[in-house]
Parts: sequence; structure tokens; C-alpha cells
Amino acid sequence: MAPSLKIGIAGLGTVGAGVVRMLARRKEVIAARIGRPIEVVAVSARDRSRDRGCDLSGMRWFDSAVELASSPDIDVFVELIGGHEGAAKAAVEAAIAAGHDVVTANKALLAHHGVALARAAEAKGVGIDFEAGVAGGIPVIKALREALLGNEIARVSGILNGTCNYILTRMQEEGLSFDVCLDQAQKLGYAEADPTFDVDGFDTAHKLALLAALAFGVQPDPDAIHVEGIRSITLADLQAADELGYRVKLLGVAARSGDAVELRVHPTMVPKHWPIAQVSSVTNAVAIDGDAVALTLVGPGAGGDATASAVVGDLCDRAAGRSGSPFGWPVDTLRPAGQPTIQRHEGGYYIRLAAVDRPGTAAAIARHMAEQNISLESIMQHRRGRPHGGDRADSAEDPAPVVLITYATTEDAVRRAIDAIDADGVIASPPQVIRIEKD
Repeated sequence: MAPSLKIGIAGLGTVGAGVVRMLARRKEVIAARIGRPIEVVAVSARDRSRDRGCDLSGMRWFDSAVELASSPDIDVFVELIGGHEGAAKAAVEAAIAAGHDVVTANKALLAHHGVALARAAEAKGVGIDFEAGVAGGIPVIKALREALLGNEIARVSGILNGTCNYILTRMQEEGLSFDVCLDQAQKLGYAEADPTFDVDGFDTAHKLALLAALAFGVQPDPDAIHVEGIRSITLADLQAADELGYRVKLLGVAARSGDAVELRVHPTMVPKHWPIAQVSSVTNAVAIDGDAVALTLVGPGAGGDATASAVVGDLCDRAAGRSGSPFGWPVDTLRPAGQPTIQRHEGGYYIRLAAVDRPGTAAAIARHMAEQNISLESIMQHRRGRPHGGDRADSAEDPAPVVLITYATTEDAVRRAIDAIDADGVIASPPQVIRIEKD
């Protein structure tokens, strides 16, 4: 049997401790199947005294993650610190400079600095693996980098943030408001005290940047992605979607558009019968459309065990001697992703307007839609809303909710029409616009 693969782990939180326990529990099986043991020889974390529920005896302790990353006693550096600057970035750079392979769960680091880190890794002849950085325990990185190389990928899309999916699921199934569901997500540990990164779509954008690099050979760049979150989604939107045969999901979408790649993160209405529409709670799902194979991968998108499983999978690849460019393409062949191209997006749209109840309102809305060559598939008008759930009678002063469903049109046309409608003063509040995915 070959000598053991010696690893150092920086970050002993839920995931890091889970990796230590998993490697200990599966030690004999991994060695037998890979032909080489994997041994944790060194660790680094902020608090030595904390009980992490795993045996750290016999492992060298480093107070500095950078010193651990530079140590000649390790073969692979595992970065589980988090954050795209500071200690995480410095430690990964130090590991590469020392000639060590890197395994990380840090999607933000690679989304912001992936090109520079990949170039440094290629120059040193080492690898960077990051299965745990996207969709937790779902092996989507391996699928795109290895298993689906025979395919020309047309589109990769998915539910990449469990917090948002949990909130939308609870709102849909229990009729609860966004604020109530967010509060419950925070109490359960699904959302941070400051939930901005999750609910405003930035976490999904970081993950999408990595998937796009793997699928289409574009440089990972969060600034190339159009990003919208879920704060504006209301129960009225979810109820309308249900009536129309859809579910609302926060999707990350990377799709070929001629010679360019369209990159977008936003709430999306998807048909109820689609597998991705049926994914609930904190579960993640990734749909990959290739010219030979189309598949949807579903599984836990976060959590200590799921993420640790992905880290251990990457370590097994390293122990077996599997290697390749971090993003599956030589770094110098990665092309710029470009600026967000959402204005050229084509598809159906859900538009909810708070229409002022006065003569000429409906005509103005219809006129401005027609001016932009937008054809309407349906128009729905519900009773006026009662924002506080009261039982008072409708008042003529209340805005009347009007829902428009368009046939395929462009983002630019929709925005021009809405701007014109708003300028006419016939809507009482900012409109809600949700893109629709259809069969």
C-alpha cells in the first residue's frame, strides 16, 4: 500500500470536525478502496480548548493557518475558514506556493479570486478541488468536470441556496409572510443574523460563477451575474403562481446565448411538474442540460455531514492521484464572462401591478404593453388587497391588484413598458416582475 496522504485542516467548525470524524470512521474502507490511507496530521483553529467531538490527539496544532498551509509535513491543505479575503486567501496562496494541493469549501474565495489561484496552482503543478463549495453533498462539480465531458452543455440551473428555498417553501405551504419565515430560519440556524448574503442572492451568485466556469469555460466573476433576491416575494405572488400552475424558486441560471453566456440569479416561476419545482425546504437541486444527457441532481445543500462528505470525496481523488485544472479548462483558455446581459433575456413574465382604480387605467396599461409588442397570455384581477388582513369593505381608493402573464418577450421590452406605465401615474407602488420558465 502507498504511503498515507497527509493533510492539514484549517477551520474546525461543523464541517472541519465532521471531516476529521468521517476520515476516522471510514479509515479502513478508504485505504482499501483508494490503496492509500488518508491521515490528518495537523489542524488550525482559533480555540484549542473547545470540545469538537472528535479525536485531535496526535495532530500538530498550528495557531496560524498560513503556517499550517506552508508546512512541509502535509501533502494537502484543507481550507474551511471561509471568507474571500484575509486568512483564507492568504493560507490558500501559501499552500499553493509550498506545492500543496488544496481542498476547500470556500465558494466566495474562488468566485472572487479563482482565476489568479488557478493560474498559481497550474504553475506549481498542484490542484484545487472545491466540490463542497457548491450544493453541499451533491457531486455537481465532479459531474461537470469529469462525468459529462462528452456533452456540450447548453444550460446549468438550480436551487443553490437552502435558506431561500426553506423560506419560499414555508411561505407557500403555510401561508406565512417572508419576515416570519426568515425569523424561523434564523432560529433554526438556516439563516445568519444578517441574512443579506443568502436572501439577496449573493451566495447563489458565487456558486453559479463556479458552475458557469466549469460548464462553459468562462472566468468565474460574480460581477458578471444579474442578481435579485427574494425579499420582494409576497404571498400574493405565490398564490398567483399556484393558480397558474407554477412554483416560485430562487434559481441560478447559466445558459448559452449565441456566443455569450447568460448568467442570472432571481426568483423564477417554474412549472409544478418540473423536478426542481418539487424540491422543498433546505434541499438543493441542480439541472444540467447537455446535448446527450439531461439530468437533475438533488440532495442536501448544506450541513456538516453533507459538506464533510464532499470534502472527503475530494481528498479521496487526491489520494488516488486524480488531477486536472481547477475549473476543468486550462486557466489561460477561460474567457471573460462579460457584463450582465439580462436586458436581452427572452421568456415569459409575471407582472403584478397595484393599479389605481380610475377611468383609463386599464387602457393605459394595455397601450404601453402593445407599444413594446408584448402579447399577453392572460390577465388576472383579484379583489383589492387588505394589507393588514382586516374585514373592512373594499374602498375605491385601494389599488386593484392586476396580474399580467406575457408570452415570450424581452426583459428590455418589459422594463420599457413598466416605466411608461409608472410615468402615467396609474400604479400605486413598484410593480412585481418574476420571470417564467416554461416547457
